[in-house]
Amino acid sequence: MSDGFLFQDGQTVLFIGDSITDCGRRGDHFPLGSGYVKVAVDLVTARYPERKIRFINEGIGGNTVQDLRNRWHDDMLRHQPDWLSIKIGINDLHRSLDATPAAVPPERYEQLYRECLELARSQTKARLILIDPFYISTDHDTGSRRNQVLKLLPSYLQIVERLATEFGALHVRTHDAFREQLRFRAPDAFCPEPVHPNLAGHTVIAHTLLRAVGW
Repeated sequence: MSDGFLFQDGQTVLFIGDSITDCGRRGDHFPLGSGYVKVAVDLVTARYPERKIRFINEGIGGNTVQDLRNRWHDDMLRHQPDWLSIKIGINDLHRSLDATPAAVPPERYEQLYRECLELARSQTKARLILIDPFYISTDHDTGSRRNQVLKLLPSYLQIVERLATEFGALHVRTHDAFREQLRFRAPDAFCPEPVHPNLAGHTVIAHTLLRAVGW
């Protein structure tokens, strides 16, 4: 068996983000949720039974990067993880598109995201994994709400790419992974609406994440 898998015996891996990370981890699906975090953990356990890895899910539905920044100490720094996986951005985008008081436009998104990463770098030894926000739709030209989201999304994706490079993070390109899938299958195969995946969609996220860490 290959030993290239980056999560090592005795390490702590923390996942943080919005509802896609949360997936009921604070309720019926405590403690890991029923989404990509649970899928990834189960696959790791199946393949590497000898590794005692501690997995923590700190996703909260509805969060923006502003919310992450506000709870960064209690929900991230105090755990002192060896690996930190962040997936955030789609709520920031939606609220910006709606111009709500909780809007997090791209420039603010970058500022707050960078603050989180700087704190992680200065106060922990965690290696970073940045997971792209994604939107599972093929509506590129009708002027609909879904089309508007797809037009704005690259502004956020470019920020994640820039921060991944700046902080030496692993970059998990989930939006690209779904675009590849949508060449062959309809969006409904992965998501009843473009934001919250079904199990197949969460499996795509988990697979893309695990590939990035050498699973």
